[in-house]
Amino acid sequence: MYIPQVPSFARSGAQAGTTLMKRRFTEDGWKSDPSFRALCSALKTCRTEEEIAGFLRDIATLSELQAWSERLEVAKQLARGLSYRQVAQNTGASTTTVTRVAWFIENGAGGYRRFLKANKPSAEAALTPTQALQQRLEQHHAVSPGGERRVSMLQKYLRK
Repeated sequence: MYIPQVPSFARSGAQAGTTLMKRRFTEDGWKSDPSFRALCSALKTCRTEEEIAGFLRDIATLSELQAWSERLEVAKQLARGLSYRQVAQNTGASTTTVTRVAWFIENGAGGYRRFLKANKPSAEAALTPTQALQQRLEQHHAVSPGGERRVSMLQKYLRK
């Protein structure tokens, strides 16, 4: 009877006889972590959308891919000036996710901003995200009941 051997790289710490600690990224070091840099290099080898899709499917679960796709759609809708509540209703994302995406658009590493700048919707191609948001705000809630102008966290960022 043949019993296949588990390769050493696939054994858990207990099976291999060693104690392994799961590595975690930190805000200070995630970008320079060798495993993250290897991931970036692997993505750079993909030349077509089909190759990227195949690579992402191999390294991520369907739930992870769905969550990433949802976050990108949230970012696009926020850039069009929709309210957090409207974005949550349109995408099915939680308001927590919508708020988190808005925070990263404003304070993140710039990935969302680069994507949004490069992929403006055709109907609003002539408008900057700031202009699109200001236009929507003027249409829907130009002035609060107290008379002061409402300013969202995202709008403050987009004015920069």
